Amino acid sequence: MSTSRKIVLDTETTGLEPSTGHRIIEIGCVEMINRRLTGNNYHVYLRPDREIDEGAIEVHGITNEFLADKPRFSDVVEDFISFITGAELIIHNAPFDVGFINAELSRIGSPHGKVADFCSVLDTLVMARQMHPGQKNNLDALCKRHGINNAHRELHGALLDSEILADVYLAMTGGQTSLSLGSSGDGVMQQQGIRRLSSERKPLPVIRAAVDELNRHDELLEKIDKKSSGNCLWKESLN
Repeated sequence: MSTSRKIVLDTETTGLEPSTGHRIIEIGCVEMINRRLTGNNYHVYLRPDREIDEGAIEVHGITNEFLADKPRFSDVVEDFISFITGAELIIHNAPFDVGFINAELSRIGSPHGKVADFCSVLDTLVMARQMHPGQKNNLDALCKRHGINNAHRELHGALLDSEILADVYLAMTGGQTSLSLGSSGDGVMQQQGIRRLSSERKPLPVIRAAVDELNRHDELLEKIDKKSSGNCLWKESLN
């Protein structure tokens, strides 16, 4: 599934294993269209109907008392599925979050099935390991490597981590990292060492490649793929 609409997603949970009954307690989603933040985000805290592991509370700081009056996953599932349907989900360590979402869907007998039925998924942890083999590739390490300021991240949080991952994803994939909705006199602002375009700036014109240019591009990717023993990331992204 190829789409210009991407949803950077993160969850916080009561523990590590959905198979043993652990639940999602926070979902944070950041929407990007054509590499721009739209401001149309999705964020919700959820009542898990079970105790949160002490180790998990130390990571995200979310307590059982805080969640006592929050909705259950079954209360928000329709809005959540509607928000992410048709998008490409960008997740760091995707099997963890997708596994928890699928477990929640299965638990309520949702007619939606599984995440793969309505979304494609890109795992930035897999991407990072391919780009930086043998190195630490957690979110903090990637922020440091790509010059992303995450000093405000004292605890994990689904929406905050999604916003940070959006920065990291754009830095990893190159090109313009145009996230900010804030504006300055010329429609461009500088923040955290990243050049960001205001949402008020007119979209840049799209110039399509000619057929012969596409053919030469494919030939070059084939050469790179052979030289790298089948590890050409640009070629993989086109499949």
